[in-house]
Amino acid sequence: MAEARLTPARPDVAAEHLRGQVEAGRYDPGMAYQITASVLPIRRTPAPDGPQETQSLFGESFTVYDEKDGWGWGQAAFDDYVGYVDMAGLSAPVLEPTHRVTALRSYRYPEPNLKSAPFGLLSMNAKLSVVGEEGDYLKEARGGYVWKGHTAPLAEIVQDPVAVAEQFVGGPYFWGGRESLGLDCSALIQNAYERAGVVVPRDADLQEKFFSDAANGKPVYQEGASTPWQDLTYVRGDLFFWPGHVGVMVDATRMVHATATHMAVAVDDVRTIAKRWEETQGLNVSSVVRPLGAMR
Repeated sequence: MAEARLTPARPDVAAEHLRGQVEAGRYDPGMAYQITASVLPIRRTPAPDGPQETQSLFGESFTVYDEKDGWGWGQAAFDDYVGYVDMAGLSAPVLEPTHRVTALRSYRYPEPNLKSAPFGLLSMNAKLSVVGEEGDYLKEARGGYVWKGHTAPLAEIVQDPVAVAEQFVGGPYFWGGRESLGLDCSALIQNAYERAGVVVPRDADLQEKFFSDAANGKPVYQEGASTPWQDLTYVRGDLFFWPGHVGVMVDATRMVHATATHMAVAVDDVRTIAKRWEETQGLNVSSVVRPLGAMR
């Protein structure tokens, strides 16, 4: 069964590549656009107050299959999420990104001058199509300059995604957010791993499946195992999953996670968190997974 959140199909319209797989009133080849807003919410409904499902960042791309009243319905290229976006935040054609923002956030200026009034803030993992340099600034193809000390070529990755997650500590929690000005638990993991060159799914349940795959990780604990999770030894990088929540271990006992408990990204004792979830939500640890590849 197709994942609705990742499948561009409605009863009235679906992506052309889904013809023969899903029923729809019509099929559309779609048009690819680039995100030119600093950050663009992807909403469940085509309205400014529609529930936010996730966000796309500057420089990423989004394919629109249906457009009406200034709203585009389609799919994000980065993680396949489907929803509605404000067309004012998109431009065409899509330009090939060359760099990413590596700081938590950095200003995009109209001139290579820190005293010029900035266009806005770009968050970590925003993509840049660089066409030149002027002094200490990179020139972006659609206009604007970003201080090059806050950037890196796309191919340049880090070896420890946990260190990336720790950079967000103290930042606000925001349901559906993917930016440094506000993000949720699974976006924290997604951002951290992207800096390590690994694109992981958007939501915690999908991440749990992804990292449980033998190609991406190995289970340390699975719910119902004969050995209680409290009796096991954990290392930096181990991912803890609950239904609807995820965090990553910074050492043998502490976890960094974006949590509504603190309304922030915080580091907590994992046993304290597990006890709180069990007592307040009736939820137990569903699995602990040790990622392979870009770790330590």
